[in-house]
Amino acid sequence: MKNDNNAKAGFAFVAFLLVSTFAGAVWYVVSLSQYTTYQIYTQESVSGLIADAPIEFHGVEVRKVKSVRLVNSHTVGIVLSIDKTAPVTSASVATITSRGLATRGFTGYVYVALEDVGTDSQPLTVRSGEASPIIPTAPSNVVTLDTTINQVNANFQIVTELLKSLKSILDTKTIASLKQSADSLQQVTKALADNTSKLNSTVANTERASHRFEPLLQSSDNAVRALQTQTLPEAHALLQSSNDAVTALQTQILPEAHRTLFKLENLSSSFTDLATKVNRDPSIVVRGTAPRPLGPGEGK
Repeated sequence: MKNDNNAKAGFAFVAFLLVSTFAGAVWYVVSLSQYTTYQIYTQESVSGLIADAPIEFHGVEVRKVKSVRLVNSHTVGIVLSIDKTAPVTSASVATITSRGLATRGFTGYVYVALEDVGTDSQPLTVRSGEASPIIPTAPSNVVTLDTTINQVNANFQIVTELLKSLKSILDTKTIASLKQSADSLQQVTKALADNTSKLNSTVANTERASHRFEPLLQSSDNAVRALQTQTLPEAHALLQSSNDAVTALQTQILPEAHRTLFKLENLSSSFTDLATKVNRDPSIVVRGTAPRPLGPGEGK
């Protein structure tokens, strides 16, 4: 009887194991059917990103990181398991981002953020030679306490070296000269402060004078513009016409005047001859200059 109970218990345990294994297999298959596998590749440091790290799409968690592996000396490959309902398309970009102060531990963690940066809504396809679609990556946005402290330390060292350099440059004489310059600058500042009212009055007078200068400058500008646009062209035209007049005087008027004077001289000689003839024979005025009749013994 006792052996029968033991056998029944053993059969029940085996049946329970078979049912549990079957249920687990069914659950695993169903869970796999609800998620899609994607890949991302990056050449930046992924310190703090581990398996089961969250994946967020527009701030909503859509599954976990499956694995992080080193592809080569420059590239890290990350396998993502994302809910099929997440709208991952060709416009989606993955960014490795930190949240909190540290890359590990309870004070912070590193996750993969998915965002849409374009309008291409086509689904991602599997490239030749790849096992799953590849999501493009953007520069990582990991700002953590340890990296910030390292950067502050590096900056502090740079400032220390700069101060050492300044200490070697600024000797006692240089420091004394700088102090004297500072004192002189302080005196100048005090003098300016004491004469603030005078400076304000000078500025006001200058402003009023500038308003008076404006019409003068405007009139000067108009005068210069008139000189350029009217007076100078007219003077040039007058000089050109004077040159033409001189040329005409030399080539036309003077020769004509010379010929006229020559003709007047001939005419004057003719009048002189005529006057002489009239004086000799006034009858010419009445009978003209026709030849008188031949006298006796005068031949034709």
